[in-house]
Amino acid sequence: MDLNADLGEGFGIWRLGDDAALLDLVTSANVACGFHAGDASTMRRVCEGAAERGVAVGAQVGYRDLAGFGRRHIAYAFAELRDEVTYQLGALDAFCRLFRTRVRYLKPHGALYHAAARDETQAAALVAAVGDYDDQLPLLCLPGSVLAQLAAGAGLRVVAEGFADRGYLPNGSLVPRTAPGALVTDPEEVAARAVRMATERSVVAVDGSVVPCPVESICLHGDTPGAVRCAELVRAALIDAGVTLTPFA
Repeated sequence: MDLNADLGEGFGIWRLGDDAALLDLVTSANVACGFHAGDASTMRRVCEGAAERGVAVGAQVGYRDLAGFGRRHIAYAFAELRDEVTYQLGALDAFCRLFRTRVRYLKPHGALYHAAARDETQAAALVAAVGDYDDQLPLLCLPGSVLAQLAAGAGLRVVAEGFADRGYLPNGSLVPRTAPGALVTDPEEVAARAVRMATERSVVAVDGSVVPCPVESICLHGDTPGAVRCAELVRAALIDAGVTLTPFA
């Protein structure tokens, strides 16, 4: 099982989360590419830290929305979104090359992640950007989403992702961040959810129902309160359960 986290989400002198500590615990790093968060120096620092630790780097691409942290929906034309995703991919890949590594996958962030799960135009723009840039790059996304379907149809590798620190609805989608139960912040509960995802391929939704969750990668958000403690417990719990942690890419 892969364990990923959203990293590099600070901007300038403002830091969000403890990137260095999380890089010691995860196997893949979703690095912000400067549109919803991150900047050149932050990208360089996280890529260097990931390369030193053997952590796979993925492009965490988002809407051009620093003020809203990429969590506000934006209506994009297909070509504009395709090109902005390509721009972000190239920027991060440049910093990876400085440290003899490369971008190994793409993951949309925030509102783009949710839009691409149901919106064919935005999902198609992501698929086109990856196909044009490097058709060997996997796409990390919700299982069964529109993005997953279009990517598979285009011959791209799809990697299903689960969220140990986010609430699920009975239909398998995530609870909106504005709704109760959106975040799971108790480290013990987060760890238990991660183990269930890895060993039973399921998750308990907010209404108590059990939802299938066949994933290859488990995400922890770097900006979730207590993120480092959660990651420590998740990693330990997965290893104790006999789960081998390794990057999917």
